[in-house]
Amino acid sequence: MPVVGVNNLTIMGLHGKVQALSHWLVTPMQVRVLISVVLLALLAGCSSAPRQGSEGMHAPAARSASTSVSRTVSPSKTYSTHAPSVRTLPPVNEDIVFHAIGLVGTPYRYGGSSPETGFDCSGLIKYVYQQAVGMSLPRTTAGLNALAAKNPPVGSLQPGDLVLFAMNGGKRVDHAGIYVGDGRFLHAPSSGGKVRVDDMQSNFWQRTYTGARRVLK
Repeated sequence: MPVVGVNNLTIMGLHGKVQALSHWLVTPMQVRVLISVVLLALLAGCSSAPRQGSEGMHAPAARSASTSVSRTVSPSKTYSTHAPSVRTLPPVNEDIVFHAIGLVGTPYRYGGSSPETGFDCSGLIKYVYQQAVGMSLPRTTAGLNALAAKNPPVGSLQPGDLVLFAMNGGKRVDHAGIYVGDGRFLHAPSSGGKVRVDDMQSNFWQRTYTGARRVLK
C-alpha cells in the first residue's frame, strides 16, 4: 500500500477552508490548533520504514502503518508513544508542530536546509526550530545527539521533542526527526524520499530508536 502523501497544495487548501470557518472560533490560536489536528488526522496513514542504511544512501521502502504495526516486536522493545494532545500544547511546542507539518512533501536532498533546496534530516530540524522559535540547533545528527538536554522516556515524549535513530545498528546516531504526537514523528528520510510523518511503533523505528532530546523548556 503506498505511503499517503500530503503536499503543500493540500495544506494550503486546508488552511483556506479552516480560515473560512475561523469566524466561529474565538481566537487565532484556536484556528492554528484546528489546522494542526486536521493535518495530523490526514497524516495518520503516512507511516513507512526505510531499508536499513545510512541517510542519503538508500531510498525509503514504503510500508503501510497497518503492515508495520502488525509485525512481531520483542517485548523488550515494545513501548507506547502516546503523548499529550496538540490541543494541550504550550504555544512554543505548537509552533514547532505547525511549522514542521507545513513542510510535509518537501523533497529530500542531502545537505539541504530550506524548502527551496530540500532537506536532509538534520537540516529539516534546524530550519523548523530556527523559523518557529528562533532556536539554533546543531546541523548534524551527531551534534543533536550530543545536546545537553533531557532524554525523556519514550512513553513520555511530547510534541516538539527530537527523536534519534541508529539506522545502521549499533549506537551511532545517524537519523533524527521531530515528534509530533500520537506516536508519530516527522522527518526527512533518505535519498529519493520526501518529508513525511511515520509511526514510531513500527518494527523498524522501534528497533533503531536510541533516545530523545527535549530542547524546549
